[in-house]
Amino acid sequence: MELIIDRLTKQYHSKIAVDRISIKLQQGVYGLLGANGAGKTTMMRLVCGVLKPDSGTVTLDHLDVSTEEYRAKIGYLPQDFGYYPDFTGMDFLLYMAALKGIKKKRAKHRANELLELVSLREEAGKKIKNYSGGMKQRLGIAQALLNQPQLLVLDEPTAGLDPKERVRFRNLIAEIGKENIVILSTHIVSDIEHIADTILMMKDGQFIYQGKWDESQGDLEKFYLKQFEENVYE
Repeated sequence: MELIIDRLTKQYHSKIAVDRISIKLQQGVYGLLGANGAGKTTMMRLVCGVLKPDSGTVTLDHLDVSTEEYRAKIGYLPQDFGYYPDFTGMDFLLYMAALKGIKKKRAKHRANELLELVSLREEAGKKIKNYSGGMKQRLGIAQALLNQPQLLVLDEPTAGLDPKERVRFRNLIAEIGKENIVILSTHIVSDIEHIADTILMMKDGQFIYQGKWDESQGDLEKFYLKQFEENVYE
């Protein structure tokens, strides 16, 4: 399994959000770090086919990002995920499963599996408008896993999760990354440090660091903050 990003570029007016990025990703968890405006979300949207690049290509096992076959292999949780407030958790997952082309019997079984996995089984019949922020985020993670994706893209997935939930989530992602490609963007450096096989750090639309990180290199968060200095929290 291989995701190939080749000279990927996206520009908004005078700002180049993603600047000729090239990288090959295989099974594992890739932790994506960068200040606001670094290009992380734009890159993930390009990888998921939500945005069209100005130039460059994205392929997964030779399938182009523009094809239905490619999209059938990915799961995506955007930072601002839309919910239907009057749907129950179960109804929402079944609706999303239908959009993904999953057959009804399989969808019900898979939805039950995932609600158990993200600790929402007891809340499955409650309306989403009554969910807490953390519960909504867990439901979003569940929908991203519905089609058992080979490529899982998560933009700030631990937002709203308490420390205990974050540990559960990290364990889940580490397990998924053993056989699949996971791209995980978060501002919580410790989440990345605990589970990422490879660190990807973006600034001004380009990777300024990519590789494994271990304790011998020092403190990852200090290194990260040093790269961005004043604008890391903008």
